[in-house]
Amino acid sequence: MISPSYTLVTLHYPLIIELIDIMAKKKASKKLCPSFDYFFEPALKALDMLGGSGSNEEIYKKVLAITNLPDEVVEEMHTFTMSEVEYRLMWARTYLKNFGAVENSKQGVWALTSKGAKMLKSGKIDTKEIKKFTNDKHGAEKPESEDVPAAEKKGWREQVADILFNMNPYAFEKLAQRLLRECGFSDVEVTRKSGDGGIDGTGKLRINGIFSFNVAFQCKRYKGQVGAPQIRDFRGSLGTNIEKGVLITTGAFTREAKEEASSEGKRLIDLMDGEELINKLAEYGIGLNEVKSYEIDEDFFNSLEEESI
Repeated sequence: MISPSYTLVTLHYPLIIELIDIMAKKKASKKLCPSFDYFFEPALKALDMLGGSGSNEEIYKKVLAITNLPDEVVEEMHTFTMSEVEYRLMWARTYLKNFGAVENSKQGVWALTSKGAKMLKSGKIDTKEIKKFTNDKHGAEKPESEDVPAAEKKGWREQVADILFNMNPYAFEKLAQRLLRECGFSDVEVTRKSGDGGIDGTGKLRINGIFSFNVAFQCKRYKGQVGAPQIRDFRGSLGTNIEKGVLITTGAFTREAKEEASSEGKRLIDLMDGEELINKLAEYGIGLNEVKSYEIDEDFFNSLEEESI
């Protein structure tokens, strides 16, 4: 005769296995990166340490130095063009801007406001208040996770990223050729050869009409991250007549790749990741047309109504 306890376990064993499997999947899908509100204070500190203003890249580098996040967190990807840290830091800047702690220009430079400076000086950075301000003002839905704000429909940047990744290799190289010309390069040629040592094209860059450099470029359609070995391989493929290399990717670069590219005593390799690539396409209007829109200031119209009562 089977004991009652044994019968109970036997009957529910498949359910237990299913629950364990679900828990394991949830654990596996859990992001390593801290939630976006974690970056409120580091972002403000970064701007302060940068002299009160800084570009996205400068803020990102300074935040990494401040937080000292481990490599596995820094290299965690959100999309194939943006790391999870960059994504959550982007949302942190947006919430801080809405709160009036920072502001940004059309050139993509962020600056600390007097309100943000006071918050830092007092040490009073209320993450709940900052999040509540934006959510109340914009009517944001409560997110499924506190890690990031509620998901929005796929934006134009993500759509462009998908297009870039799905281009055939030669088309992507032709796009890089057009972009480099817009950036001031001349005699830009695409090799379109197999076994070319990793060089996809060459060109010349003339600065101020005085200095000129022979440049080789390589294009990588990656969804992940380009590492230091790829930087070393590309540098090793450069001939003696090439003075500078440019590596363009739809993905991102690891911390080690960035350090390798700027190593002292070696030929410098300029890096253009997916985010910067999309920025440049937008800047020069390559395949992208700017559409202007307006945000309604409801507070302004409401104030007029109140004055008339």
